Amino acid sequence: MSFLKDAKKILGGSSSGGGGRQAGMLIALVAIVILFQILTSGTTLSPENLINLTSRYSYILILAIGMVMVIIAGHIDLSVGSVAALTGIVVALSMRDWNFPWWAAILLGLVVGAIIGAWQGFWVAYVGIPAFIVTLAGMMLFRGMNQWIGRSTAVTVPEDYQWISDGYLPEVGPNTGYNNLTLLIGLVITLIVVIREVMNRRTNVKLGAEVAPIWVVVVRLALFGVVIMGAAMLFASGRVGTSIPASGLILGVLAVLYTFITKNTPFGRHVYAVGGNSRAASLSGVNIKRVNFFVMMNMSILAALAGMIFVARSNASGPQDGLNWELDAIASVFIGGAAVSGGIGTVAGALIGGLVMAVLSNGLVLLGVGSDQVQVIKGLVLLAAVAFDVYNKNRGRFSLIGLLTKKPANTGDDQPTGASTEAQKPQPAGNAG
Repeated sequence: MSFLKDAKKILGGSSSGGGGRQAGMLIALVAIVILFQILTSGTTLSPENLINLTSRYSYILILAIGMVMVIIAGHIDLSVGSVAALTGIVVALSMRDWNFPWWAAILLGLVVGAIIGAWQGFWVAYVGIPAFIVTLAGMMLFRGMNQWIGRSTAVTVPEDYQWISDGYLPEVGPNTGYNNLTLLIGLVITLIVVIREVMNRRTNVKLGAEVAPIWVVVVRLALFGVVIMGAAMLFASGRVGTSIPASGLILGVLAVLYTFITKNTPFGRHVYAVGGNSRAASLSGVNIKRVNFFVMMNMSILAALAGMIFVARSNASGPQDGLNWELDAIASVFIGGAAVSGGIGTVAGALIGGLVMAVLSNGLVLLGVGSDQVQVIKGLVLLAAVAFDVYNKNRGRFSLIGLLTKKPANTGDDQPTGASTEAQKPQPAGNAG
């Protein structure tokens, strides 16, 4: 029994075994990948398909990063697809008609996203209109502006701008048959994972917290190392001149940045506190209006970035860009374990949920399933998975959502526990961030 108990900690998020929120979804993701790898005769994990999958779905994963913070705070954003479309047409026109260089056009797009986010954040945070209504209005408003400004026509973008989606790392160093920079990134990530695990274990030992046996840590790090380096080798072994797409690199940087923000900063803890119990958060000194404002503003900035990446991949901005993106982003977040009521969710979980949807869509396309049928299957899979999980949770049986929403054993290593943490530690209002 002790061995089985320790073995369950292998996929956990911390050495002490207090994590494990993403374990169930990781297993599901691996199962889906293996299934489609068999059904497609090895095409799913081919370098070319992985590169294409990353380039094709990176913008949805970027939206999921922002959406998980919105949902943790207890809101929803239905306007992200329209914001992305409006930003895309503004950026495309700035380069075609206003002679903006590509980098200036990108900065302009981020500013547009920030302005839109400030507009929506104002109505949500300071006027008190529910985010559902504000962003529903925004979905119609910004979609109409996209078609009005672009006159419902496609606007092409220059080739140098397209690099932000489909650009690749350069070939450097000796000819190894792989992209050496991609292999180097894999090694660096593996090293960071090992160092982080060791540091977390030492911290937990000093605090007197329960820690997993050494063999569990070794097996976990070995598994992570194999997965990371295996993925790096696949990305690095594609046709000459290809590697991890630039959009994938942007996604990776954002994933690390927002994981740090949500887990290790006062603002991140305040987001969980507001979503978990806004009244307790307010009594603890959290500036709820400021948190809601910046959460909505951040979402629009990431939506603008996703729209620019999509335009770069499509080589043009069109009136149909961004349709139903908000649904894919929201589905990714809920599949990744976020709670509808707010206060629970992680960036890692949202990314895993997004990858589940991406691999499912990609695999069905490879099998020749029509786009209409893909949508039907994705909807049924999402509904069935959550419904079955909630049923098991209510019956007291094993539940992925129960696992994903289980509170940590005071290790502080996986996810803040929302208002339960903030409300127990009153602080002056001036310290709220």
